[in-house]
This record gives sequence, C-alpha cells and structure tokens, in this order.
Amino acid sequence: MTQIIPQPGILDIALYQGGASKLSGHAEPLKLSANENPFGPSPKAIAAATEQLQQMNRYPGTDHAALRASIAAVHGLDAEKVICGVGSDEIIHFLCQAYAGPGTEVIYTEHGFLMHKISALAAGATPVEAPETQRCVDIDAILNLVTEATRIVFVTNPANPTGTFLPADEVTRLADGIPDSCLLVLDGAYVEFAEGYDGGLSLIEARDNVVMTRTFSKLYGLGGLRVGWGYAPLPVVEVLNRVRGPFNLSVAALAGAEAALADTDWVANCIRTNAAERARMTGGLRQLGLLCDDSSANFVLARFADESEAEAADAFLKAQGIIARLTKSYKLPECVRITVGRPKDNTRVLAALTEFKEQV
Repeated sequence: MTQIIPQPGILDIALYQGGASKLSGHAEPLKLSANENPFGPSPKAIAAATEQLQQMNRYPGTDHAALRASIAAVHGLDAEKVICGVGSDEIIHFLCQAYAGPGTEVIYTEHGFLMHKISALAAGATPVEAPETQRCVDIDAILNLVTEATRIVFVTNPANPTGTFLPADEVTRLADGIPDSCLLVLDGAYVEFAEGYDGGLSLIEARDNVVMTRTFSKLYGLGGLRVGWGYAPLPVVEVLNRVRGPFNLSVAALAGAEAALADTDWVANCIRTNAAERARMTGGLRQLGLLCDDSSANFVLARFADESEAEAADAFLKAQGIIARLTKSYKLPECVRITVGRPKDNTRVLAALTEFKEQV
C-alpha cells in the first residue's frame, strides 16, 4: 500500500507549545506564561469587536484598508506597504512560503522565536541556527553563516524569551552585511516596550530587502483575536498578498484592532506601568540573588543555578497558583520567563520566589 508522504521538512517540526493557562487545583491561576497584557484589551476594542459580531454573517473586506490606514497614520507609514495577518505568525509564514523553499536556507537565532524555524521547515527550507552571545543576538555570528543559499534572516528585537535588546546601529550593520538577494526580517512583537526604538522603520524605507513584523497580541491585549501586521517594500507586500487568504481576518478582529490602536491613553498607561513594574521585578529578582538581564519587553527572564533549580522554582510557583514559563525549548533550561503582570501580581510573584529561595 502506497504511503502518503508530506513535503520535506514537515515531519521535522516539533509542535509549538504555547504558555500554559490551566493549573490543576487552581480554578483561577495567575497566568504569567504568555506575555499577555495583564490589563486586557482596551474597553473600546472590546466594544468595537462585540458590535461587529452582529455582522458575522458577512464576509470581511479583503484588503483590510481601514486597519492598514489606521496603522499607517499612527506610525507614519505608507498604508500600501502594510500587510495584515492572523498574528505576526502568519506574516512570518507568508515570508517563508514566498521566499524560501527546498535548496534555500533561513537563518534564525539560538534563543529566537520558535516559529522562525518552524515556518522555514514548513516551506521546505533548511533552518540555520546562529549562536547568541550571553543571550544577545550576535551580528557577526549571523553574518558568518550567510551563504548564497540564504534567503531570509530572522531577528527578534527586543528578543523573546531573553528580553535583550539589539541597538539600532547593530541592526543597521546586519542590514548592510547581508546580500541584496536576502530578506532581513525584524520581528517586532515587543517593539512598543522598547523606548525610542522604531522597530527598523528607517531601514525599510531606505532598503529593498528589510521587513518588519508587528502584533496586536502583546501590548494591545488582542492575543485571542489574532491580529498582526508587517511593513515591507511594496514589491514584497505585493508578493505576500498573492499567498494571503482573501478573508484571513474576521470582522471582529479588524474592528477590535482598529479601536485598540486608537485608544492612545490606554496604550500609554500600559507602557508606563510595564516599564515601572519591569524595573521592580528585575530589581526584586536580583535582590534574591537571581541573575536577570535588563529587559526591553513585557517580561523578565530569571536565571537559576541550573536546570533542576529552575524546575523546582517553577513547581513552587505553580503550587502557589502562579504559571510562569520554563524556557528549555529555547535552549535556556536554567531559566524561567515571567510576564510582567499588574502591581499586585508582581508582588505575589516576588513573595513566592522569596519563600522559595529561603527553602533552597
């Protein structure tokens, strides 16, 4: 009997595991495992999405014109160069589908977002891992791996799960060092939390081979609606739109994202609170003797003595009804990533870790 065989690379994909949300014995655990906005979405976004549910019998628009125009207005972009997707994950998938494939290579970083490797494999391309230096993206390591077969280089900045930040001049050096035949994709899921960083917009305007991806899942609190976007040179956007499904975003998702973007007071307050609480969490972890890099995102990465201590700390937090995230799948087995929550959430986490450290 003939066996049905999938495309090369598919069976090499390890299934992506999102942050846990349920905890046995705790009806309402404190979930700090997925870098979600602890304050939820803007009430205006909830209202806009809810209103559109009355129209769910109607197909959404295929060009996302209103949302693209809003994104362009807020960020000072050309709306024609904006593409919207089901989270930034879908934009990443489009890029690999359109520009990578068998016989080509896609570079991603050692502790980078897992979907970069997964999307490369799904396209039949060969994923190539660039080592990082002390949990930071290493530009020279990436450039040393670029070959004639390289089609895409993925860099997340600020990085996940480390929270470390690559200065703009280093991003420019990377863009200068790759060939014109290769796309540099700047994954900007956490850009809003890095003060003064434009996510690489200036590079995109000046070059033909730089792309930025962004999401509404983190700062804007719309992870459940699944909305992301990308900004790229027009020829790239035109290619991506050829593989994008015509109705990939629902009417509720489009309306919710547009309203979330417009609620600037909500956004500004979330950014301010995250910055203050992130600093408090970082300082608190260090006072406990835990190593923690400065984070430019909405989470902190606590480093324990070894993998066993990290697992013990994670188990202790769970016993207290707190869900964080072990980062073994990101090749950081000695670490626990903790989303920056509300002030009372962070107080609870620090108290639990204080109790844990007193016992070890």
